[in-house]
Amino acid sequence: MSIVPVPGPLARTSATVAGVAALALALAACGSKPGGGGGGSSSSSASSSSSSAAAGGATSSSSSAAAGGGFTACMVLDTGGIDDHSFNQTSWAGMTAARQQNPKISISYVPSQSANDYTPNLNAEVSKGCSTTVAVGGLMADAVKAVAKKNPSKHFAEVDAPSSGPNVYGMQFNTAQGAFLGGYLAAAYSKSGKVATWGGLAIPPVTIYMDGFWEGVQYYNKKNGKHVQVLGWNEKNQKGGSFSQSFTDKNKGKQISQTFVQQGADVLFPVAGGAGEGALSAAQAFGGKVVVMWVDTDGCVSEASYCKYILTSVTKNLSGAVQQYVTQAASGAFPTGNYLGTLANRGTGLASFHDFAGKVPQSLQSQLRQVGLGIATGKIKITSPNQPK
Repeated sequence: MSIVPVPGPLARTSATVAGVAALALALAACGSKPGGGGGGSSSSSASSSSSSAAAGGATSSSSSAAAGGGFTACMVLDTGGIDDHSFNQTSWAGMTAARQQNPKISISYVPSQSANDYTPNLNAEVSKGCSTTVAVGGLMADAVKAVAKKNPSKHFAEVDAPSSGPNVYGMQFNTAQGAFLGGYLAAAYSKSGKVATWGGLAIPPVTIYMDGFWEGVQYYNKKNGKHVQVLGWNEKNQKGGSFSQSFTDKNKGKQISQTFVQQGADVLFPVAGGAGEGALSAAQAFGGKVVVMWVDTDGCVSEASYCKYILTSVTKNLSGAVQQYVTQAASGAFPTGNYLGTLANRGTGLASFHDFAGKVPQSLQSQLRQVGLGIATGKIKITSPNQPK
């Protein structure tokens, strides 16, 4: 089963299941999805490279991507690397999909080792003569705003941040909606009556997931007369919560996850990029006593070796949004303003249950479909203060 499946280079074809076709059609009618990415080879320069972006095999390029002329799309990654199994990798997959769709597009990326690299990397892409520069991550917002202001004739786009100028296209996602479904599912699936969520950093692109998860659990409790507890986060206390303070520290992620399991949680929802692998490692260490919900990508694809511990994933269609932006920009019509991914336009949702398909009752799947429709049509109101304005 898949609630509003998100297609793309990191998604399995089997993720779209006929059993939810009616829901997908109903939600798609409310708005169109960004272009779903296809697979394909990546390129780190104007010449063709044969390494696979989905496998994290692409290499960065500091040489001029504009050497061969034509349209050049450049990407500045956040920390974590191209194979972070999360937002960097999925955003880059959107670039490779755009290049597959239009082979005349040249693509490249540069990694950031720390926040100190944001501005130098952005300036370097401007100096290379990139037709557009896509920045990955809301933490880069101030740097993008400053560099774009100094280069008004250049085009920029940013993942997980709103437009900050006439030459900056913002791509945001209301993942509170998809996470709401995840929270409802987690509460229904839990045997202990305790579930947990934790984040990488206390920033809106992270806490919006945690808010939605928390709200979904509360909604389940209200509708079913239950009292499932959420450890690690309470939407009403935005200054509290559990965070690893890193998107790469897997050991810290495992430590936090083990603590929650020891406190009784049997469903974990890490929102921490690569650090979230610590939760998967903890689930493995506990022999399947606990299950994990992944974020951004379909975890059974990006973390395939841990699939038997992944109940589902709350997806964010990063690849589709990036692909649509780049292909449209390459046609000569640079998008302006903002894109907002929702359940209605398939910008967020739940991935397939994969190994857990037979463990989630049809009655619960039906409830999830109804909840998803309620959110998409506005009958169910989400109150997260971290939702994009």
